[in-house]
Amino acid sequence: MRVAVVGHVEWIQFAVVRQLPVAGEIVHAEEAFEEPAGGGAVAAVQLAKLAGAATLYTALGDDDLGHRSERGLTELGLELRAVYRPERQRRGFVHLDANAERTITVMGSRLGPRGVDPHRWDELAETDAVYFTAGDAAALRATRAAGVVVSTARGLEVLQEAGVEIDALVSSSKDVGERYERGDLDPPPRLVVRTAGAAGGSYETADGGRGVWQATPLPGPPKDSYGCGDSFAAGLTYGLGAGMSPEDALHLAARCGAACLTGRGPYEGQLRG
Repeated sequence: MRVAVVGHVEWIQFAVVRQLPVAGEIVHAEEAFEEPAGGGAVAAVQLAKLAGAATLYTALGDDDLGHRSERGLTELGLELRAVYRPERQRRGFVHLDANAERTITVMGSRLGPRGVDPHRWDELAETDAVYFTAGDAAALRATRAAGVVVSTARGLEVLQEAGVEIDALVSSSKDVGERYERGDLDPPPRLVVRTAGAAGGSYETADGGRGVWQATPLPGPPKDSYGCGDSFAAGLTYGLGAGMSPEDALHLAARCGAACLTGRGPYEGQLRG
């Protein structure tokens, strides 16, 4: 399979703490590390582990962190299609607490690819599945050349402007920023997935079919939840691109999300094909 992500990258600093500090409190990190991450990067690395390779179409800030992000993602095994913008790389700070929860602060605007960027968009016609996390409407339209297109519900305005039918939309029943209601998109997605964390989630098809799935038992002790949703989306993208039924693709996606939860940072625990 050929798989790809069209999306964003964030340089993330992680701090492992016993509990999230309250206002005015000082806490000491038990562990600290940093690496390129963000929804596009995490999903791309999970796809590469499932398919053996993956391409990430993205935009990076033309500063030290942007260039470090490119090197880091290449070392993680991605084939990068990146352009540099004359601005700072988007960053984030993440507290990882003893309950495996992540609390995220982001700094800077989300950088995504644009249709006018000199990427090799023609490659997408030979790509089995693409996951879209960020970019403009022209970039999203370019993804439609792929066999299967899956998108996050974050940033619905881009999907509305693009006006293309996507095969699956990953939304959340908890996160207000990732909500989707019937009628938000025209044409509607063929499949809408609503995640609910440890409770699993539900799905519905454009022809009215509905179903639910249960969360997969963890393959080890939970460490942190950063990247679980992005790994889930990557598993769904891979499954649908491989011709699986929605139920089987969601089962794979749930396994990817559960595996990610058992690793420190987004990449350590990800499921391998």
